[in-house]
Amino acid sequence: MNMEKIAIIGAGLVGSLQAIIMAKKGHQVEVYERREDIRSANISAGRSINLALSNRGWKALELAGINEEVEKEAIPMYARKIHDEEGNLTDQAYGLEGEAIFSVSRGGLNQLLIREADKFDNVHFHFEMKCEDVDLKSNELLFTDKDGKEHHVKPDRIIATDGAFSAVRARMQRTDRFNYNQMYLEHGYKELTIPPTEDGGFRIDKNFLHIWPRGSYMLIALPNADGSFTCTLFFPFEGEYSFESLDSKDKVVDFFKKIFPDAYDLMPTLEEDYFENPTSSLVTVRCHPWNYSDRIIMMGDASHAIVPFYGQGMNSGFEDCTVFNELYEKHQGDWSKVIPEFSKKRKADADAIADLALNNFIEMRDKVADPSFLLRKKIEKRMFEEYPNDWMPLYSQVTFSHIPYSQALAAGVRQAKIMDRVMSRGDIEEKWDSQEVRDQIIALLKS
Repeated sequence: MNMEKIAIIGAGLVGSLQAIIMAKKGHQVEVYERREDIRSANISAGRSINLALSNRGWKALELAGINEEVEKEAIPMYARKIHDEEGNLTDQAYGLEGEAIFSVSRGGLNQLLIREADKFDNVHFHFEMKCEDVDLKSNELLFTDKDGKEHHVKPDRIIATDGAFSAVRARMQRTDRFNYNQMYLEHGYKELTIPPTEDGGFRIDKNFLHIWPRGSYMLIALPNADGSFTCTLFFPFEGEYSFESLDSKDKVVDFFKKIFPDAYDLMPTLEEDYFENPTSSLVTVRCHPWNYSDRIIMMGDASHAIVPFYGQGMNSGFEDCTVFNELYEKHQGDWSKVIPEFSKKRKADADAIADLALNNFIEMRDKVADPSFLLRKKIEKRMFEEYPNDWMPLYSQVTFSHIPYSQALAAGVRQAKIMDRVMSRGDIEEKWDSQEVRDQIIALLKS
């Protein structure tokens, strides 16, 4: 394998992880990041977006050799804990006993990845370097530093991991036959905080992802190692109840007391958090091809940004690194085969998880409080326990397996049709846990 000079654009989660993987193969890796060095930033737990790490992400971290380090800070969440408007609680397990998704700090994980990548002699980071353009024919990159000085760089390969508003993709969009689509939700999000108790404990159950579903919007909370919870309000931008309408502290307080009463009691800094923290948008990005010849490839949000409602944004980006590595090994480092095949192979899976994430928003904010939906999930869980080789719930396929997203989506569509038939039974509430119902599902699977 020829050792080459690789420029990675973006030192976020995917870029930093990919830097480690490329460095292990002996390449000279130069990472360019428009932000300042995050390692010197004061990332306070509970003040940065938390992420849900699951099997696909863990596999990539293991490949990079840092999974054990991440495990020290990650907090397992074994189930959803649903909070209704009266403060009643309901648990919904994510998978089989012992299966969990893990709450991790985005900033903390990013710091760790950069530190680990920087340990390699053949990795160098360049911060406060904004990518302005790339000459696709010559492979020359143009950067400007914090003082406005221009820098020209000409690597052998370019890996673009510079996010949903990628500068590299913006240049590729001007090429012939490049397909691009972006779609914003009518909802945005804002970060809020549940602080730890006076003695550093958790105010609510630690090992759960807490959800306050309210039909067209919701509040969620993920635990931090310091006893706090990072909360996210997913809320319409405009409307009767929206970021636009809640424009005073009194309105915010009245709304939370009425709609999220048990959460309000846990949030002493609500008013400050609400008005000081930014309101951010939610976008889905789809494009193709992800490559330009065998010299440029996009990964992560640069090629497939998704909304966060399946907890798979980071995991799908990390899986990009895993799949890329598998293809690299398969083709023994032949870039002319690795890059085009990666672009082609991952597209269907990226589109599938984008669709799944959009659909799961409706489930989280609305259906998780619906008795019929909960019964449906109980039946599916029992089927999985009794017939694990025949029936794996869609959520488990996505979260606790390495089944390609596109295959999981196809299986999920088929299972949904079967469950629609089963749920239409007039006696389903009485017989949901009967062998008769399970036999019907098996018969429908075989038909």
